[in-house]
Amino acid sequence: MMRAALVLIAMIFVGACATEVPGDLLDDYEEVDATTILDAPAARPGSYSPQSRARVERGEYLVELLGCGSCHTDGALIGDPDFDRPLAGSRTGIAYANPLGEENPGVIFPSNITPEDETGIGKWTDTQIANAIRAGTGRHVSRRLATMPWRGYAKISDDDVTAIVSYLRSIEPVRHRVPDEVEPGHPASHAFVYFGVYRSKN
Repeated sequence: MMRAALVLIAMIFVGACATEVPGDLLDDYEEVDATTILDAPAARPGSYSPQSRARVERGEYLVELLGCGSCHTDGALIGDPDFDRPLAGSRTGIAYANPLGEENPGVIFPSNITPEDETGIGKWTDTQIANAIRAGTGRHVSRRLATMPWRGYAKISDDDVTAIVSYLRSIEPVRHRVPDEVEPGHPASHAFVYFGVYRSKN
């Protein structure tokens, strides 16, 4: 079975000292360095009114500050971002169940957040985009997105959410379909990473 790249942030606290996860648990994985800082792509000329310029620039700043590209840009999760498709979603998934405890964890693939109609958020309403940011809900609010760090954004101001939405609508639409979510118990056909924090029971 193919096991893809794993990013494991393992923090085992024993007093004030951290120790490594036993090597044999990681035999099927390789350590990678995720790309954590990416420039947000520039807005398209003419994609917003002069009156909206400050709001769009604020949105660009926030998207870069919040690190949206770290997950939503293909290859960034494994340290090899595709700069030709910024924010257009990732074919590297994120496991939302512990792959060290489950042979086939559930895996979700960060979505395309460019304003492309078919594979991105071009047909989403402003409210749907805002809800995805603040509450981690999908377009039709059927459930929360398993790996979206919405808790960190839940109290973002109305002005800042509006700025992010305005900015995302202003960038180049990129047609890029990401793989479908993999349910737990099914093997993933694409690479995935896993972020986990562990603490000893002592």
